[in-house]
Amino acid sequence: MSTVALITGAASGIGAATARRLSASGARCVLVDLDAEGVERLAKEVGGVWLAADVGDPDASLEAVALAESRYGRLDLVHLNAGVTGRVDLADFDLDRYRQVMGVNVDGVVFGARAAVPLLERGGGGAIVVTASLAGLVGFAGDPIYTMTKHAVVGLVRALAEPLAARGIRISAVCPGFTDTPLVAAAKEMFTSAGFPLLTAEDVAAAVESAFYTDTPGTLLVVQPGRQPVPYRYAGVPGPAGGQRPPDVEQ
Repeated sequence: MSTVALITGAASGIGAATARRLSASGARCVLVDLDAEGVERLAKEVGGVWLAADVGDPDASLEAVALAESRYGRLDLVHLNAGVTGRVDLADFDLDRYRQVMGVNVDGVVFGARAAVPLLERGGGGAIVVTASLAGLVGFAGDPIYTMTKHAVVGLVRALAEPLAARGIRISAVCPGFTDTPLVAAAKEMFTSAGFPLLTAEDVAAAVESAFYTDTPGTLLVVQPGRQPVPYRYAGVPGPAGGQRPPDVEQ
């Protein structure tokens, strides 16, 4: 039985590279992107199905999962990849732009996970990989709002790891450095002139594929040019002086 994968932000960049990589291995792909022409073109290339939609709309993820179920009867892998840069100036605040960035980068991940988990679970389990960023692990002064959104999804992945694992679902994230995709196209010449290497979308797609099959829920894979992806390790935080552990708290 072929693997079924759902990929958001699939019309270009990392999402498109992931779709090509998975389909080459025999996966059937459900592709989602706001770019209707681009996502349709890629779906035809990889023999998948597509949905033109804004992942910031909760109905979009529900519709995409329903499409996977109606067309293929199951769902195994979910790549929540859609993202946009922030570029929101706090001194000249654009509320509409801020809401758009939050809608795609944060809401899109929450809505995507919420929609996918029931179908993954009904099929016996599966995996979710979120495209985060190095900006989800360190402060990136060049784009504070983007940095905030990626910290948010990293926190979500870490917090969901244990409860989803209990339901047979692995969740992890890839945290790439600067990658040659449409998100950095405007700055590509600056990187080239400085001699700074960029990842390719294919580099990150390879890390996404490996993250799908990691044995450790909540893994955060750091992806940098010229290096093998490596799991990120947080330092522990100090607890109470007496060494007590907190009780299990269920919300």
